[in-house]
Amino acid sequence: MRTLILLRHAKAAQVPGLADHERPLTDRGERDAARAGDEIRAAGLSPDVVLCSPALRTRRTAELAFPGTEISYERDIYQAYPDELLELLRRTDPELSTVVLCGHNPAVHELALELGGGDYGFRPGAYAVIQVEAAWVDLWPGEGRLVAHWDPKEH
Repeated sequence: MRTLILLRHAKAAQVPGLADHERPLTDRGERDAARAGDEIRAAGLSPDVVLCSPALRTRRTAELAFPGTEISYERDIYQAYPDELLELLRRTDPELSTVVLCGHNPAVHELALELGGGDYGFRPGAYAVIQVEAAWVDLWPGEGRLVAHWDPKEH
C-alpha cells in the first residue's frame, strides 16, 4: 500500500509587479502550512519525500509543513496539467511508500479527484490523502482511494 498526499500551497500574497513564481505566503498562509503539516503528522503519516514546485509559495509551504523531510524541487510541477503530475508520480522511486506532491491548482485538485474521487473543494493549504495499491509506475486515474481531506478554513 502506498500513500499519496496532494497538498496545495497555502495562501499566497498578490503583490503588484512581482512575478507569479515569486509570490510569498501571507501570514495566514504561513500558519496554515504549518497546521497542515501538524495534521498530517497527527494522522500518523510521515512522508519519505516531498515533490515540490519551485515557486516560492510552494517551497515555503513544504518547508513549514515538513521540516526535516527531503524536498525535491521539480520544475515540471509549476503550471502542470494533472496528466503531467501523474507522469511525474509514475517516475517516483518504487521503494518510497509515502509521497507528498506540493503544487498548484487546478492541477493538484483535479489529480486528487481523478485518483481518489470525492466531491470537495481545494482551497489554498488544503490536502487530500489518497491510498493506492498499485506501484507508482502503474498509477492511473481511479487507482486510489480518498482516505482524508483537510481544509484549513474548515478546521
